[in-house]
Amino acid sequence: MKLKEVLKQTRKIRIPQKGYPVERTIAEELLQQIGGSIDIQAVKDMDMKSEKWAFYIAVADENLKKLLSQMRVQLPSEKEWIAFSVDENMCCWLISSKPYFLYAAFSYVMENMLDSDVSRLKKWVRKIAFDVEKSTFDLFLTQYARLIRKFKREHYIREYARLGFTHIEVNALAFPFPYEKGIPGEFYSHFYTYAPALDQFVQSSLNHGTYPAEYLQANLELLKKNAQLVVKYGLVPGLLCFEPRSVPESLFEKYPTLRGARVDHPFRSFKPRFNLSIVHPVVQNHYAELMTNLMKNVPELEFLTIWTNDSGAGFEYTKSLYVGRNGGAYLIREWKDDEQIAKASASNIVNFFRLMRDAASQINPKFRVITRLEPFYGERQYLWPNIRERIDVEVNSLLASGWENNYQHPEYRDVNVLGSAYHNTLKDEEKAPMEELHLRNSRSLFFHSFCAHTNHEPLLGIPFPWLTHEKLHALFKGGIKYLAHMGGIHPPDKVPYAVNQEVFRLFQIDPELDIDQTVHIIGEKYAGREHVESLVRGWKLVEQAIRCFMPLPLYSHFGVVWQRLFVRPLVPDIDRIPEEERSYYEKFMCTSIHNPNRVDLAKDVLFELVSKEYAYKAYTRIDENVWKPLDEGIGLFKREMEETHQLENIQGFKVFEDQYFRARALKCLYETLRNTAVWIYAIHTYLGTKEKLERAHCRNLLNEMIEREIHNARELSDIWRTAPIEWLIVSGSEETPFIHGENFAELLEKKIMLMEKHTNDEPFIDSGYMFRVSENPYEES
Repeated sequence: MKLKEVLKQTRKIRIPQKGYPVERTIAEELLQQIGGSIDIQAVKDMDMKSEKWAFYIAVADENLKKLLSQMRVQLPSEKEWIAFSVDENMCCWLISSKPYFLYAAFSYVMENMLDSDVSRLKKWVRKIAFDVEKSTFDLFLTQYARLIRKFKREHYIREYARLGFTHIEVNALAFPFPYEKGIPGEFYSHFYTYAPALDQFVQSSLNHGTYPAEYLQANLELLKKNAQLVVKYGLVPGLLCFEPRSVPESLFEKYPTLRGARVDHPFRSFKPRFNLSIVHPVVQNHYAELMTNLMKNVPELEFLTIWTNDSGAGFEYTKSLYVGRNGGAYLIREWKDDEQIAKASASNIVNFFRLMRDAASQINPKFRVITRLEPFYGERQYLWPNIRERIDVEVNSLLASGWENNYQHPEYRDVNVLGSAYHNTLKDEEKAPMEELHLRNSRSLFFHSFCAHTNHEPLLGIPFPWLTHEKLHALFKGGIKYLAHMGGIHPPDKVPYAVNQEVFRLFQIDPELDIDQTVHIIGEKYAGREHVESLVRGWKLVEQAIRCFMPLPLYSHFGVVWQRLFVRPLVPDIDRIPEEERSYYEKFMCTSIHNPNRVDLAKDVLFELVSKEYAYKAYTRIDENVWKPLDEGIGLFKREMEETHQLENIQGFKVFEDQYFRARALKCLYETLRNTAVWIYAIHTYLGTKEKLERAHCRNLLNEMIEREIHNARELSDIWRTAPIEWLIVSGSEETPFIHGENFAELLEKKIMLMEKHTNDEPFIDSGYMFRVSENPYEES
């Protein structure tokens, strides 16, 4: 008898009386799927026993483990697990070691095992590959792409549970823009839209009335809604906050002695922003009260991830503060040497982590604080020994110092990477510091990313299943138990063929899987047996192009959106375009009015983003290695789309249509990035030489680049008009600096018009652009 036949005969669904919400969630879904006059009954532990045609759903306790042992089901002792069993009474048992794996087990049974013979399901047990898979900086649920159109919140969270995730961040602003006030020409206030601080949800006795009550209430209600859905599916809710974040100046007018560090960026911010001095007992009471008040509203919260020293947050006297070591009056006196300051800073950091952990633990004793190590490169030697007892770190590498890239690109060994899909290996040396933390009851959560963020933002659904597997395999073989997935998952209603996510899902319950066989199984599920080979071949070609792409710092991660590369004109002299004609994209760029990036793609504030040498290497490698496999993949998807359409094979047609448009969009993204590299190389080489032949060569490169980018913009416009799928992250409300709006195609037309108009301008960059001052009294008219 097959499992689906057993389920048709099921007459009872049983869940524990004292259990978890996910057990009832699954029971109700099961009831909906099998139908019939079946009741869901919550029973005591002692009444959980084998019954004819019953279905038990439970998170394991000691009584259940004993019962399973009597049924000769061997459970792993050293790993988390899921189990499904059909006993001699045709009684089904769906059990997991933790509530956050129960829905994944249920989904796997219902999607993959219905045609299995029950004789093979008496002792089905699977060890979970990773004990924790935490979402971090979720673009869609909580961060700056939360405005994505037609977002299905519960559908999205359910997908997390289905995939085998465990911990989900839930704090998000309920408004398109943050409350933080800026001044004209300044961009800095926009950075407060992501990873909102604790004081954006609750208030304390100290800051009461600082923010409008209706603003705080709306944010809190969204947080609570997210948390309720997360708990409904067995997952663990938590927070991601930039802390200690700046506070409005009005608070210092009332409490001037509580001023802490200046935490803004002096180039990006036009006014100094300060946080509260967390050394001061009053401020410590304030933070403890904020944490307590939030926990009272959402006692299920189990972690606080703290990012810092960026986006208006920072710790006093740490080295990586943008304005340098600074802070309030209380941590250390003036004229101390760097070592003494670093020691005091490290102690202050750890004390804050403990304060947050201990305040939250009064309500949830399992609460953990998580941080990143990169901002603390100046204090790390003093901070590291004190990271212990439920203070964890999330990292790309425990070996890196600061923000250095210390892993090699999979194809180009002279290019260092960190954190994106190109970071697909793990060094053996990572084990020692990881184990050191483990002995101190602290965790190392390693980043990985198989979706848009850090890879192909703002595109959705780009397939690279083998790269995804390589990182998972490296982490598993390296003994890593805890993961942090960066950027959120692809919304399942917008990306129905998310092969990377499926690889992770299957890896979670079978880390020894054969990746080629697994990709074939996924492909057959999507396209059917007749067309699976073509689908897999297409994925291989697209991934070959991805592997051979040479990323551009910042731009390849999120800068295509933040710096508006898709819609800004790439012309020889950007500054030649009048400001009013550039305003359609500049007002949404993540730049201040004097940022040289407005006229020089190689620069951002005082950083050199991309050298002309790197740019040359990038575009030549892209031309040599990317276009051939990518064009072959696009052509293959198109042929299969047309063939399946002629055959009226709806299943096959939909998947090939979907992949065809996504691959075309990927080519457009890579073309814009390639052309950005050409711009950097050609403009800077032209301006750096007087040689006529070299200048002529650069001029030819620019002309060709402009022609290609105009064609590319038209291709993007065509995809926008004709694609029946969601391939781009688009706002459902309004355009912001972090997400495109519904006017995307209109902006492309403006780009094309400006590029055609300014093609023949003389290459020029004003090296003094950042020193411009409006109405400068010393400038000759």
